[in-house]
Amino acid sequence: MTQVNRRDLTLAGIDAGIPVTGPETVHIDLVNACNTNCITCWDHSPLLDTPRPAAWKGRRVRTDDVERLLDDLDDLGGVRNVILSGMGEPFVHPGIHDVIAAVKRRSFHLTIITNLLLADVRRVLDLGVDQLLVGVHAASRRTYEAFHPSFGSGEWDTLLEKLRAFRDAGRRFKQVQVICSVNAHELQEMVALAAEMHAESVTFKRASLRGGTESCGLDEAVRRRLLEEGVPRAREAAGRLGVATNLDVLERQLAAPGDETTPVGAPGCFMGFAYARVTVDGDVLYCCDPTIRVGSISDGTPFSDLWRGAAWQRLRDRLRAGESLPGCAQCGKFNQNVALGRAFEIRYGAQRLLEVTGRA
Repeated sequence: MTQVNRRDLTLAGIDAGIPVTGPETVHIDLVNACNTNCITCWDHSPLLDTPRPAAWKGRRVRTDDVERLLDDLDDLGGVRNVILSGMGEPFVHPGIHDVIAAVKRRSFHLTIITNLLLADVRRVLDLGVDQLLVGVHAASRRTYEAFHPSFGSGEWDTLLEKLRAFRDAGRRFKQVQVICSVNAHELQEMVALAAEMHAESVTFKRASLRGGTESCGLDEAVRRRLLEEGVPRAREAAGRLGVATNLDVLERQLAAPGDETTPVGAPGCFMGFAYARVTVDGDVLYCCDPTIRVGSISDGTPFSDLWRGAAWQRLRDRLRAGESLPGCAQCGKFNQNVALGRAFEIRYGAQRLLEVTGRA
């Protein structure tokens, strides 16, 4: 099945209101533990009002359970992409290389979301990892250490060394820049860093904040300055340096009011036809929001049964009707929803897009 045909199936499911095959992408969490404490993180930030307990941070998935899930996804059909990450850093997991090998044996496209510091460059290359989404969140040592308060012992140099190693091996992995108060001044420099490291692209995202992390959010003056100066200058640099970005999406996020990172109602939510996430405890999430739980595979229920089940379909129907859920104002899949909305509009038309998102 080609990528184009696979996307057509997702769009057909959106049009019909019920998926015609499995999700395009399944996101599997490996660990809750992390080797850092990004200030924007809902789980490890030092700004959290209520820190996560040590017992929660110590949880990790068993490799045998991942194998069973992968078998079920293979049988379900339609799944093309597997993402490995966690509520923490996936390379903390002692069995990550076995998991990587298991994913690649089944010919899934594999993406790992990582801060890169613990990654073994040679093993990542040898195992054929297709894509890394590298959380950088800075363009200078000072900003990097402000975003990661536990750092200050050479981590910036380690990151640059590994980015150069992948660049020199011809692997153009993506860079991710989550924007908050400590790094908002470096958009243009972030683009330049991506160019230097031959990144495939830079994904910018306005930080979604809660639980105490709101204190590192963007105030109105900073948001206005980014819209008037920061984004245009970064866009000019991207054009000049040949760097692909999603600055148009960041622009829309910056225009959202208050702490919202998503203009609720637009472009609509399509995750129920394209995506799912499974936590280390076996909880199956509708999207990346841990509060929107569909069910669990920890009791032996196959993922495929949940995907086809009534609980998942009720959520699809609610969002398709234009209803929003509490987490929608800080949607972590906004970039993907924008892309799916554009693809749907091209195939089915603007009016039909309004109808399937409850805006007609």
